[in-house]
Amino acid sequence: MANTGSLLAVVFVPLAGAFILPFAGRISVFLRNLLSLIFILVSFACAVKMIPLCLQGQTMQFSLEFPLGFNFILYADSLAVFMAVVSSLLSAIIIIYSFSYIAHYENQNEYYSMVVLFLGAMRGITFSAKLIFLYIFWEITAITSWRLIGFFRGKTDILRADKAFLVTVFGALTMLIGFIAIFQQTGSFDLSVIKEAVRAKPLSNVIIGLILVGILSKSATLPFHTWLPDAGVAPSPVTALLHAAILVKIGLYVFARLFVVNISFGALWQNYLPWIAGISAIISAAAALKETDLKRLIAYSTVSQIGFIFFGLAINNTIGIAGGLLYILTHGLAKAGLFLCAGIIEQNTGTKDITKLGGLIKTMPLTALAFLFCSFSVMGIPPFGGFFAKYLVFSGAISSGRMYVTALFLIGAFMTILYLFRVFSLVFLGENKIEAKEGSWGMVSSVALLAVLSLLSGVLVRYPINFLENFLGRILGAA
Repeated sequence: MANTGSLLAVVFVPLAGAFILPFAGRISVFLRNLLSLIFILVSFACAVKMIPLCLQGQTMQFSLEFPLGFNFILYADSLAVFMAVVSSLLSAIIIIYSFSYIAHYENQNEYYSMVVLFLGAMRGITFSAKLIFLYIFWEITAITSWRLIGFFRGKTDILRADKAFLVTVFGALTMLIGFIAIFQQTGSFDLSVIKEAVRAKPLSNVIIGLILVGILSKSATLPFHTWLPDAGVAPSPVTALLHAAILVKIGLYVFARLFVVNISFGALWQNYLPWIAGISAIISAAAALKETDLKRLIAYSTVSQIGFIFFGLAINNTIGIAGGLLYILTHGLAKAGLFLCAGIIEQNTGTKDITKLGGLIKTMPLTALAFLFCSFSVMGIPPFGGFFAKYLVFSGAISSGRMYVTALFLIGAFMTILYLFRVFSLVFLGENKIEAKEGSWGMVSSVALLAVLSLLSGVLVRYPINFLENFLGRILGAA
């Protein structure tokens, strides 16, 4: 065990920094913005610093004793570091985009504080080795997302923020019941202790089901999905955080942490979860085909693509799980790009209705190209990163004999191509319906960077795949 300084910094720099930002904002807008970016970049740099140790198969741990056995333990392995790098990178790009996007609105001090606290809480979830602290950080993300979704403070904004809060907190409390049941069975909230205890006596399907309710509600999977499209009332950088960088990925990460790394998932849920994910993917893709609100359409796309990720993670072989984890990276890059492009379009045209748009490629060519590149990745067009993620998920599924549910996801993949080409055609092609101009330099450069990264995640795909397969080989080989 080594390098605990980086482990502490990756979590506590954004957590502590979030409380500094409101005071910095009273001194200088520039200082506040700069500090918010610095706090996220420090977390990103500390996560990157851990990569060489992970490649060597090493782990890092920090522990602090509290009364009654509630010891606070941070634990870093390849899975945690992978998630930290992905979410911190995306958050840094979204913060840069926010400098221009948020500059016109009130409540800016709260916005930056909540975004950085949001990231810090995600770091806490990522590196927590105790279920009780994982739950505490989980609820902090619910509070911060509630404030961010209701950023504009209108009646509709507040109602939809309340809806997201209630759905995800209901799921979290159900998950907490599952955690307490684990404690009653194993006598510990420590994941390392739980892992050994459940080898002799596996968890019941009921306990796993309780935990899944929390995971599926946070990850906006059917039947808990409706809060996510409604969250489109939030500013576009917030929706990018919710969909691509942090919020819905929390559930995916916790699923991987619990049921890939530590706890046997059980045959019952291994059979049912892929079908739940597949039905969620198909229904939300169908909704995206009919939707005319640009941000709601992209949100339904997120619900659909999350189904693909759950499918990969639930397959229980190295290829499928590696595909699901790679999918988190490629989907995060591309979906963040799509939402940030949507923000540029909304701010410069005054509408999110795709039927009122058209011909924007003539006046917003850089945004159009970025949107197209990110769409290609979500569709799974080679050589973009999304193609390799889908390929691995489908390969893992076929090798495990799941032919029928794989066919369902293939239909979902085809529907993805249909609704994204529909969006691009209505928004960017044809005759000009609204006078518009390209977004600010900071906003356009952010979406351009995400588009390039979506391409590079495919061109250089061997690096994340090797990293993930190296980790999964050790974990699944020891299982």
